[in-house]
Amino acid sequence: MGIKELKIVINLNPPFFMSETKKDNLISRPPVVVVLGHVDHGKSSILEAIRDLKITEKESGGITQHIGAYEVIEKDKKITFIDTPGHEAFSAMRSRGAKVADIAVLVVAADEGVKVQTKEAISHIKKANIPLIVAINKIDKPTADPQRIKRELAKEEILVESMGGKVPSVEVSAKTKQGIEDLLELILLVAEMESLKADTLKPAEGAVVEAYLDSLRGSTATLLLTNGILEPGQIVGTSSTFGKIKSLENFQGFPIKTAFPSMPVVVSGLEAVPRVGEEFKVFPGLELAKDFLQKSEKKAPVVLSVESNQKILNLILKADVLGSLEAVEEVLKDLSQEKANLKIMKAEVGEVNENDIKLTKNTGARILAFRVKINPVAQILAEREKIKIMQFEVIYELVEATRKLMEKIIEPEIVRLELGKIKILAVFLTEKNRQILGGKVIEGEAKKGFAVEVLRNDEKVGQGRIVNLQKNKKDAEKAAKGEECGLLYEGGTKAEEGDILAIFSQEKRKIEL
Repeated sequence: MGIKELKIVINLNPPFFMSETKKDNLISRPPVVVVLGHVDHGKSSILEAIRDLKITEKESGGITQHIGAYEVIEKDKKITFIDTPGHEAFSAMRSRGAKVADIAVLVVAADEGVKVQTKEAISHIKKANIPLIVAINKIDKPTADPQRIKRELAKEEILVESMGGKVPSVEVSAKTKQGIEDLLELILLVAEMESLKADTLKPAEGAVVEAYLDSLRGSTATLLLTNGILEPGQIVGTSSTFGKIKSLENFQGFPIKTAFPSMPVVVSGLEAVPRVGEEFKVFPGLELAKDFLQKSEKKAPVVLSVESNQKILNLILKADVLGSLEAVEEVLKDLSQEKANLKIMKAEVGEVNENDIKLTKNTGARILAFRVKINPVAQILAEREKIKIMQFEVIYELVEATRKLMEKIIEPEIVRLELGKIKILAVFLTEKNRQILGGKVIEGEAKKGFAVEVLRNDEKVGQGRIVNLQKNKKDAEKAAKGEECGLLYEGGTKAEEGDILAIFSQEKRKIEL
């Protein structure tokens, strides 16, 4: 099946799915798809191959923010893709009650197989209870082995159709675009089987899939419609904010007058930045939207339980959009905090600024910047104060860097290694804090330079070290079990005939989280 150029939706007229399929006010709607999988397996590459960035950049209307969703047309039918930073963002959306996707595409690299994050994605898809399509990516690589991938997926209870299961799969290469059109056709087939419907006569409702603070337009959000029709001037409310829609744009940044179900739109006019995953509704008036807000639960602040004996790593998080910020916070919560605690001093959307640098100087916090730039003034201030700003494009690289920072602040464990024991047979010379002793190795081995405990009647009476060791009146590095030796002992406690010298070493071991 050949690859054809994907057409990007830019028409402003009512979409094709407004055909006469009404039944109790229901119409067919396009599928909403989320792409999940391991960080290095090509999720973003597949999305880019589908989106065809050269076209979207050319026709984007100046929108540079990551808006979290977009549409394509395949065979005269629309597909909406949710572009999230990972399954953490998808989970955050679901945790707020919003059904944000109809179909999930699980990406697995043909040359690597099922990884820990692949298993996590599978778990999230199962919890969402939505149809699954497996996309085996990177089949252009010489080491690609799709059959092995299918066997590994079977162990995770994902049995693809070619192995007798019910899960459809497709082999693709984001690099060469092989199989991309097949993937799109498979999505449309699954969507047709799901018979997705929407009610355009209901008041508009749906979910927030992205949000950020625009320097010119203020609070801005990407909304994904599930029912109803959205228009400029309508009153929109969520559990955290409300407002009158001032502007309504499609995913490319073009102004539109009407938005239909499954369509991602960018709106401005909200009083504050909403949370990703919140459900939104259209209200007849501002007072009703305000009442809904007051009755809704407010977001709980980040509370960290800190043990008095634990080390604390202070963090300042900056991200490009709210979805990214919440995804970062979500994965950081999963880091083990038994040995060290994370304390998020500040978490906000936007570039790193001079206030972040000042807060770092006062608190010793580390700045983690996810997909954002550094303000020029902040850059100069950071260099002057010798403050390092850690920048990331991939969420798991940020997490691993945080894990290493936590490990650095934890005191290393002191590990004691038992090396051997010497029984003192004779005391030849005693002066100040040194003695020349004769003994026999009864356990392990004796080594010069190591510490010893002096045991008398099985009780510790002192401590010292072996300064020198001799066998047959010649200097030696060590003596084995059963051998007799002479030793120069140094310590505050005088050893006596019959005492046992327990030889040991101590080393610091780095704790890994």
